[in-house]
Amino acid sequence: MEIADYIQVVETQGQSLADAAQKAGVDAPVTTCPDWRVRDLVRHQGAVHRWAASYLAEGHTERRPFEDTPDLDGDELLSWFREGHRHLVDTLTGARPDVACWAFFAAPSPLAFWARRQAHETTVHRVDAESALTSSPEAAGAAIGTDFAVDGIDELLFDFHGRERSRMRSDLPRVLRVRATDANAAWTVRITQDPPVAERGTGGEADCEVSGPAARLYLALWNRLPFAAVSGDASIAELWRERSGV
Repeated sequence: MEIADYIQVVETQGQSLADAAQKAGVDAPVTTCPDWRVRDLVRHQGAVHRWAASYLAEGHTERRPFEDTPDLDGDELLSWFREGHRHLVDTLTGARPDVACWAFFAAPSPLAFWARRQAHETTVHRVDAESALTSSPEAAGAAIGTDFAVDGIDELLFDFHGRERSRMRSDLPRVLRVRATDANAAWTVRITQDPPVAERGTGGEADCEVSGPAARLYLALWNRLPFAAVSGDASIAELWRERSGV
């Protein structure tokens, strides 16, 4: 995907998140994140949008803490979110291709990193917001495209879980196969006492396979949905549920 494609996703998904939050109301529980109400989700994503935009707009080269969210609620909180979302989209759109700033994954450029990261961040949390409107999180995820979902699985397996901070570990080495049934895409994840090592493809035997349409698999790996299908040792899929949060 091109940077412009990611920016378009950030724009449309952020608008949909705000619309869903407004319809649900800030007191509504978020089905996919049981500890949250909609106000918690909006505060979190609003802070992330401003945090991300600050690197591109101000050229920070080291990690910075999140700023405190304002003491707002209801319509004022949603207006604050929409303003921050608009600022992020405008900042991404107007940033120089060679902008230099901090990023926490390897990428072709910092701009490419932030556009991609915020596209996936906003999409997953848009699903969270829509889960407050429906008892079916699967329905909330229906608008995610196959190619985008495959890209998001790549980011999660290679980048998030390739870091030392990943809690996805096992004393007994295990192999997890991840297979998208509607795309020519599969991943093999080797889980040991060290950070997981992922590779594209189906090389070697797997102890467990999780599979399903790419969009469903994407949300399942982010622990927003149960896996559509699990074969082999189901305890490895359960281990993912227990330890893969990032």
